[in-house]
Amino acid sequence: MNFAITSYVIPMKGITKPLRLAIIADFHNGDAHAVYEATLGEEPDIVLLPGDFLHKVGEVEQGFALLTQLAARYPTYASIGNHEVRCNLPDLAARVGQTGAVLLDNALASCGELTLGGLSSGFAPGMKQRRTHPTPPPDRHFLAEFAKLEGGKVLLCHHPEYYTRYIHEKDIPLTVSGHAHGGQWEFFGRGVFAPGQGLFPRYTAGMYDSRLLVSRGLAIGSPGIPRINNPRELAIVDLWPQ
Repeated sequence: MNFAITSYVIPMKGITKPLRLAIIADFHNGDAHAVYEATLGEEPDIVLLPGDFLHKVGEVEQGFALLTQLAARYPTYASIGNHEVRCNLPDLAARVGQTGAVLLDNALASCGELTLGGLSSGFAPGMKQRRTHPTPPPDRHFLAEFAKLEGGKVLLCHHPEYYTRYIHEKDIPLTVSGHAHGGQWEFFGRGVFAPGQGLFPRYTAGMYDSRLLVSRGLAIGSPGIPRINNPRELAIVDLWPQ
């Protein structure tokens, strides 16, 4: 296994028993078997994929294979990142459903004591996705409705840059994100660049405000830009009743 397992313990109101979540961000058509085996070893209760479980047109089969393997064993939920938008598969929801996983496209689902929401990427099919440009806004109506719900809530949101402007002031106890790939290069504990955030981004890896978890993700790197001091990771979250 050539990626790290990073563990977090987070208190959560609205649940009465501990829950373990596996966070698989930015899979990008990687090695489905290796990620599945690593997840299996952590014995999660629920698996969450906050976007970019696919990569690009013609490079999606490993993503669907991973969903199929995971969903055969665990409740598995995925949200839409910019790469799912870029793939522009007209039957994406149906294909995810065939794996046994649940696609949360600006939608929510109940899983035991938790309510899970998926806030989709604000990009639209055919839209230019320039790394240095701001990320288009998400569906703020869905976000507001999700925030009104009571009990334990976890939001899958691919873009951590949404947190400050759209999520921070809302009653959402935990948001799980990816997208930043740990800032690609990390020096002195800080990432160098993230799309939608630019140079020396604020949100690249770890916990922020005890409410936003940003995974370094599982992508090897951006095209032509390797990771430096920035290991790939599978994040494991233990939720404890508060």
